Amino acid sequence: MNLNSQQNHRAAGVLVALAAGDALGAGYEFGAPLPDGAEVTMKGEGPFGFDPAEWTDDTSMAIPIAEAFLDAGATPEALTSVVRSWTAWARDAKDVGAQTSNVVARARRIASDDGRTDPTAADFTRAAQEFHTRAGRSAGNGSLMRTAPLALAYLDREPAELMEAAGVLSALTHVEDDAQEACGLWCVAIRDAVLTGKLDIRTGLPLLPADRAAVWLERVKTAERSRPRDFAKNGWVVEALQGAWSAISTTRTASGPDHLRAGLEEAVRGGRDTDTVAAIAGSLLGAAYGYSAVPFEWRRNLHGWPGLRAHDLMTLGVELASGAGRRTQEWPRAEHHDYSSWSRTDVLVQHPDDDGVWLGGVGAVARTAELGIDAVVSLCRLGTTDVPGIAPENHATFWLVDSAAADSNAYAGYVLQEAAAAVERFRAEGKKVLLHCVRAESRTPTVAALYGARVAGVTPLEALEHVRRALPNAHPNPAFRELLAAEAADRPSA
Repeated sequence: MNLNSQQNHRAAGVLVALAAGDALGAGYEFGAPLPDGAEVTMKGEGPFGFDPAEWTDDTSMAIPIAEAFLDAGATPEALTSVVRSWTAWARDAKDVGAQTSNVVARARRIASDDGRTDPTAADFTRAAQEFHTRAGRSAGNGSLMRTAPLALAYLDREPAELMEAAGVLSALTHVEDDAQEACGLWCVAIRDAVLTGKLDIRTGLPLLPADRAAVWLERVKTAERSRPRDFAKNGWVVEALQGAWSAISTTRTASGPDHLRAGLEEAVRGGRDTDTVAAIAGSLLGAAYGYSAVPFEWRRNLHGWPGLRAHDLMTLGVELASGAGRRTQEWPRAEHHDYSSWSRTDVLVQHPDDDGVWLGGVGAVARTAELGIDAVVSLCRLGTTDVPGIAPENHATFWLVDSAAADSNAYAGYVLQEAAAAVERFRAEGKKVLLHCVRAESRTPTVAALYGARVAGVTPLEALEHVRRALPNAHPNPAFRELLAAEAADRPSA
């Protein structure tokens, strides 16, 4: 699908925000609700011993969906690819939901009894139906937590097709109508958020039968007049959805990145199945606000099965939303991003207010080892191998376009401040830092000025003049200069 820059940015945020909510809630899983204002961090541990900033089964089950639909498109083959990846993952996973574990084990036996090594989607569907028949219910939250990638794969389809596909995907493990409908409603809301930027769980209600739409409307209204902590049975898909929507709807006084953070923290403070409720909320908040709304402090160490990080999830989201049905060799997956047609990319100077920070063009990235640089803050696109020798957690990347047009950047002021904070964080850890864009003419000096204001105790405009003496070609675009001026007005010099 041919998305505009803002839609592309929002698609990039879906899986990253899902994983961020997941990892944020991992350390609090099965705990009681937290007091209002209690600090929420990616501390890890919890009942299953996850590492700090490690995602759990929620994201691990979503990734095979994204990868399968990226490779095979919306085909039956994609579903079989999904279940085979789940089967492999479940063998050594730290945590697999009880219902999902039961279905995986039964599907493997069905395949084995038929003389086959690997189960198919049909085996899973049969095993899930057997579980439902035996237990009399199958409406755990395990299908809703993983469903977000499907919305990206169906951006160019009609919402009714997405609703139907979500039910089929859910029924691989969770057959009950509540589970299938919850997945459909959430996927349609994610699709709508990516395309329009709106947060509206009601958008899928007209696609349900009238009696079921009425049931879900009342459930949505209950969520909106409640807190996540009020849904004590959030292992049930209905209360998981209500908890996630409550976390989103009750924190709407915030907006953009502030809403994403507040919503995910509120989801975790609700207690019980914290990672799943926050993952569900994160997928929709990421769809509405995009990649840049996920704080760098959360993205920095985010990781999990099968050895992926935040950049990989961003890549999956961007490519899946393109509708190509295949992996590309272009950004963000390309190993190298070509800037050979650009001039003056080799500029490199030390920050006038901190000689532990280098300011440069993209050509300076190749000199990190020579200069003893430990961390890189990138404000332009790079290939996956363009920053050799720097650990992933020490490479901060920001989605920032050098343009003064109002629709070019989501939350430009927030992103610029986040980049300056990343420089400050790396320096506090004793690292030597390279801050760069393509030619160090607009984005780099803007962030350098914000950082300089922090360390020198001057206004950002005064810090910019320091930077311009070192970088004569530094000319932030008008929008960035306005942001610096606004910061200067709020922060008079010492």
